[in-house]
Amino acid sequence: MALLRGREAVMRHFRPLLRAHGLTEQQWRILRALTAVETIEVTELAERACLLGPSLSRMLRDLEARKLIARKTAKDDQRRNVVSITPKGLGLIETVAPFSEDVYAEIARRYGAANLARLQEMLRLLEASLSAMPVRHAGEAVDSSDNFRSTRGRK
Repeated sequence: MALLRGREAVMRHFRPLLRAHGLTEQQWRILRALTAVETIEVTELAERACLLGPSLSRMLRDLEARKLIARKTAKDDQRRNVVSITPKGLGLIETVAPFSEDVYAEIARRYGAANLARLQEMLRLLEASLSAMPVRHAGEAVDSSDNFRSTRGRK
């Protein structure tokens, strides 16, 4: 709950800015991820933007209709799509980014730049630590070797 509350406290300051430019949080993450690459496969974009595939497909359709991104079939595999940001998309990033950076600067000022850097490092460590942890499903118990065993039918 603390992670969710912290995320909400941060995003509350970004949403009005994004809404004013006709963007959702997820669309902004997609555009920002696309600025770091020339083209990217859709599945990798989903991972970088922390989005599920079906949600990403819908958002890509919307961004493509607004001419903020371009989507085409991969040359080496007709089943895969690659995405890139368009000049119009880059223009939107250039318009919104300074305001976004102002929000980040205010967060760093209020929370403390050192605290923010420490928090970001701690979150990176949390992510790295948990990425190696197996996912446990209902009805499974974990033993000390990270192996799962069913607890169904046990009394």
